[in-house]
Amino acid sequence: MTTPGSSGSTNAGSIESRIAEELGVRERQVKAAVELLDGGSTVPFIARYRKEATEMLDDAQLRTLEERLRYLRELEERRTAILDSVREQGKLTEELEARIRGAETKARLEDIYLPFKPKRRTKAQIAREAGLEPLAEGLLGDPGVAPLAAAAAFVDADKGVPDAQAALDGARAILTERFSEDADLIGELRERMWVRGRLAARVREGKEEAGAKFADYFDFAEPFTNLPSHRILAMLRGEKEEILDLVLEPEEATEGPSSYEGMVAHRFGIADRGRPGDKWLTDTVRWAWRTRILVHLGIDLRLRLRTAAEDEAVNVFAANLRDLLLAAPAGTRATLGLDPGFRTGVKVAVVDATGKVVATDVIHPHVPANRWDEAIAKLARLAKEHAVELVAIGNGTASRETDKLAGELITRHPELKLTKVMVSEAGASVYSASAFASQELPDMDVSLRGAVSIARRLQDPLAELVKIDPKSIGVGQYQHDLSEVKLSRSLDAVVEDCVNGVGVDVNTASAPLLARVSGITSGLAENIVSHRDANGPFKARTELKKVARLGPKAYEQCAGFLRIRGGHDPLDSSSVHPEAYPVVRRMVKTAGQEVASLIGNTGVLRSLRPQDYVDETFGLPTVTDILKELEKPGRDPRPAFKTATFKDGVEKISDLSSGMVLEGVVTNVAAFGAFIDVGVHQDGLAHVSALSKTFVKDPRDVVKPGDIVKVKVLEVDIPRKRISLTLRLDDEAAASGGERRQQQRGGRPPQQRQRQQPRQQQAPAPGNSAMADALRKAGLVNPKNGKR
Repeated sequence: MTTPGSSGSTNAGSIESRIAEELGVRERQVKAAVELLDGGSTVPFIARYRKEATEMLDDAQLRTLEERLRYLRELEERRTAILDSVREQGKLTEELEARIRGAETKARLEDIYLPFKPKRRTKAQIAREAGLEPLAEGLLGDPGVAPLAAAAAFVDADKGVPDAQAALDGARAILTERFSEDADLIGELRERMWVRGRLAARVREGKEEAGAKFADYFDFAEPFTNLPSHRILAMLRGEKEEILDLVLEPEEATEGPSSYEGMVAHRFGIADRGRPGDKWLTDTVRWAWRTRILVHLGIDLRLRLRTAAEDEAVNVFAANLRDLLLAAPAGTRATLGLDPGFRTGVKVAVVDATGKVVATDVIHPHVPANRWDEAIAKLARLAKEHAVELVAIGNGTASRETDKLAGELITRHPELKLTKVMVSEAGASVYSASAFASQELPDMDVSLRGAVSIARRLQDPLAELVKIDPKSIGVGQYQHDLSEVKLSRSLDAVVEDCVNGVGVDVNTASAPLLARVSGITSGLAENIVSHRDANGPFKARTELKKVARLGPKAYEQCAGFLRIRGGHDPLDSSSVHPEAYPVVRRMVKTAGQEVASLIGNTGVLRSLRPQDYVDETFGLPTVTDILKELEKPGRDPRPAFKTATFKDGVEKISDLSSGMVLEGVVTNVAAFGAFIDVGVHQDGLAHVSALSKTFVKDPRDVVKPGDIVKVKVLEVDIPRKRISLTLRLDDEAAASGGERRQQQRGGRPPQQRQRQQPRQQQAPAPGNSAMADALRKAGLVNPKNGKR
């Protein structure tokens, strides 16, 4: 994956030094990484096989570097465009150019550019064309002049200035634009509002019942800096669904002019000293603040809140996806997949140890057919016929009933030695209807493909889940409210890192899995599969060079991550890159053994001195990696496979009661806690405060998706389908209802639940409907009463 932009940017050096400072590494490390990225190398390849070049930058640092490089190059492109625009206008002074070049963020850059940004004809422009700029300058420079008297000299009906009041209105428009386009002032005001302001929410009239899921925000206010991402996204969704009205409040209610107005006045030397022009200037400051600056800041801070919330949500989604993809694989064991259902029956698919479909069926053990014994007989026959070891049960509708069926199958037929496992079926329906599923399972009914996917994802979650759009796997929070580009980029990076971290068997991998390998595009993946189908399994990595359109660069990037089991060269099944095979040959020569006997021979390998094999091409880090890999070639970094056992008799939410201790599987982790499947169709929530007896900053420090945990039920709210859980098994289930509801809400302190009475501020002047609309759109005015 290459980064956008050109390495030939005039500010390339400053970009690299800035990234180096942010990462706390040397600039030469960043330069080396940037050169490799620009040359077409991927992050997994650089992190694994170019450690000498980057001096050991790891994959996390490289991902951060890649993101910052993208942002800073976009910033430089925007800076160049702004300089060109201002230069074309003939307004680029040395001082202005220095300010533009010194801007370190996109927000600062846009603040500086605002006065020069081409815009529609404004009231200020019209006033200037009418010759009113000298009036504005005069009133600002000399408050001792009476405004009306000074304005009388500028009356000119031919220029659209019929009287002195019209002239003053024009002068006010000019000053308002000047105040609102002062980059330094706007930057100070924005930061002040961010630190002191808060987001307030109130339910719209008559929407209480329809918006019950947003009840926690019906009367709510919290400082911007305290708001966690899930609350921001929840309130924004509530507003989008027309349940909530959101208002960005600059600060707590105060009497008299706001401190923000005072900052604007001070910036331009305006003060009420009893002079004839002071009141007019003070009113102009108030007008500028309320009609222009506050609107502008409101839009900026709303974007800032959304961006911060999105970044956090994307990080949570990415972390959860990583844990799910790297979940323990059951391995090469024949598996029976069950996709539960009532009326349509339970879809059945048997896959062999390699994932090949060997049998399918549909059984009807549940209502309305109730053919229970017949279903068990069919499953027993399939399990015996195909030497099934595992039963994978999708966790959707009818899952607990189907789990009970599988339990009885195991009880009645102990000779089969079956193990049943509940498997997340998130995304299975997306896979079933996908073009790849049609290509992979062309003659199979769509309804049966889901059962195949469920069975395969138990055998190897990574290999199966890469066939599904990561956004459909269902481990995020408010994912449909997030930036599509930002989310996709992050999730694709996670999938790429996971696939390359585990490695891929080139002779069994599907095209979607191969397409996630470093250096391999979707087209190349299809070509590899086609070549494999036409010529049989690959016997050596070098045979990859015969694949159509797989050139030297692609081979360099992918070869180390592709495994060939039982091929001509034992090293092809390891993560040692072919370019480093000569190093291994030298080790073999020193040890006086063959490659095959050296691999896995811990005693001999640990007797070799890594520094003896360092040369101009391969440094100590790479040689050390090679020795570690030879000890355990092709090792899988994923954990060992184990299963959870749901409690018998607990099949629906009404079966739960406070105080029950259950075993469950963590399905999702959010900033406020962990969702846990205890086998009742509805995940329970263990709030972050209930995950450990010690303070927990990040829930993922305690649990991850796929973890098997013991939990106690604290509270069951059947109408709202909420289950409150705790991992602290000595917690009292009889905690107060208010306390438990607070936990389910996200732990908001009681003092933040009740909003203070909103300030009674002056609404936009009557008749100024355009400004009122702008304020409403910015979320700064209550749409019902027009008040801020």
